[in-house]
Amino acid sequence: MATVRPVEIENGVERVPSTMKAAVYRGVNDVRLEEVPVPEIGRGEMLVRVHTCGICGTDLKKISTGSHSAPRIFGHETSGVVAKVGEGVREINVGDRVMVFHHIPCRECYYCRHKTFAQCEGYKKVGCTAGFEPSGGGFSEYVRVMDWIVKKGTVRIPDGISFEQACFVEPVNTCMKGIETLRLEPGETVLVIGQGPIGLILAVLAKRAGARVITSDLYPARLTIAKSFGLNVTIDASKAEAGQTVRGMTEGRGADAVILAVGGSGLIRPAMDSTRPGGRVLLFAQTARGEATIDPAAVCVDEKALLGSYSAAVDLQEESVRFVMNHEMDLERLISHRFSLERSVEALALAAHPQPDSMKIAIQPGVHGKDMKL
Repeated sequence: MATVRPVEIENGVERVPSTMKAAVYRGVNDVRLEEVPVPEIGRGEMLVRVHTCGICGTDLKKISTGSHSAPRIFGHETSGVVAKVGEGVREINVGDRVMVFHHIPCRECYYCRHKTFAQCEGYKKVGCTAGFEPSGGGFSEYVRVMDWIVKKGTVRIPDGISFEQACFVEPVNTCMKGIETLRLEPGETVLVIGQGPIGLILAVLAKRAGARVITSDLYPARLTIAKSFGLNVTIDASKAEAGQTVRGMTEGRGADAVILAVGGSGLIRPAMDSTRPGGRVLLFAQTARGEATIDPAAVCVDEKALLGSYSAAVDLQEESVRFVMNHEMDLERLISHRFSLERSVEALALAAHPQPDSMKIAIQPGVHGKDMKL
């Protein structure tokens, strides 16, 4: 059975080694397990021993496209134990169990005043690092959390809530932001294309908003998981065309809203075709820049709205924390594979090439024992 490594405290600080293991990005599709220095912390900062870090699609995109300079250590869905606190830190103590956001906006600039927080220059400045250019750092044994994140982006994990459950706070926040962007009304029909972990969270939140939710995926196993969360209206996209099926369920109109939770641009046109005139399409996973084919008359003549949502929203921070910590959704069940840090390269490869039985992939530097798969 896997066990959590104990935090050894002496004179108020953890005995922290000088070096640690980390999954270091060295270039396009080149991630290596390396020994690197444990990051030093300054005034107002803290050092967190990472227990669990989920792998996000944006991490995979950066690794596969080379959009960011190397070297870096990615990973931002992070939960763990506070190992050190810097001078001036009062409200966080060594030994506290926490999750940390890696972005927090200034809340004062033009974009923050217009609630487009992800466009804030302060928000784009990453506040967590395991060394090198700050890039999250969760794919390592320790992560340095900078002062503004300590103050405004650190969440204590309540007793009885696991590190695994807690690491979903940030992705849940991004999903809540997407649902808010759609401005759903009770009784509307929503099609969610893609039932990976993010698509499933989006579907649950849409149902929570009062919508009638239809889920679609190429993998029947994922639709089975969706049904276990009460999402009982499903479309096996390997056998049926989603748009035609949805129109058959809606007197020929199409869905009031469609959420595209699958990366790439190839499904944008089918998503729009599945939407009724005057409906909305939310692009949630289209993070790689490039061109896409759409029917402009669908936007103009049919009055369909094409919307986008990216990253988290600070004004939903408290709601996302309540949702996760109150266990409104058993998010641990979305973790299909757990890998030690030593097998992080393998974990990233599986996440980049999902299988019918894979959902959320987690790297767990803070766990000793045999790697686990549900």
